[in-house]
Amino acid sequence: MTDPVPIPDGGALDGGVHRLALRVYWEDTDAGGIVYHASYIRWMERGRTEFLRALGLDQREMMASGTRFVVNSINIRFRRPALFDDSLMVSTQCTTLRAASLILHQRVMRGAETMANAEVLCAAIDETDRPVRMPDACRRRIALAPVGNTS
Repeated sequence: MTDPVPIPDGGALDGGVHRLALRVYWEDTDAGGIVYHASYIRWMERGRTEFLRALGLDQREMMASGTRFVVNSINIRFRRPALFDDSLMVSTQCTTLRAASLILHQRVMRGAETMANAEVLCAAIDETDRPVRMPDACRRRIALAPVGNTS
């Protein structure tokens, strides 16, 4: 009998804010051990995915039924450099929910320090890559997470 593969820790949703812990590996850095800018975007993608999962949204099921999310725009500000072996936290919170899109505020933190923060506009599209209203069940799930002031 084989042991089941453990499910990765997907973080936690608390008060509308999803938090995902991670560690900086060499693959995330440049030769000097400073986190490469694209790593923040990868980590924020993981945060968005786990935020939706924590709300009970299965993106594979959504895609099979004809709806998927894409990043329409991302406005990111890098504030402090994260370094090799740092323990970080990615926080994700929905600040605006519309019929066919949502805006998420995301931060990458080291303790109380903000390393980077971003505003991400995610759009719902269909299988022809056209904008589409989110299914009602999806909107209801996202609406369960309280919208907060993240400024």
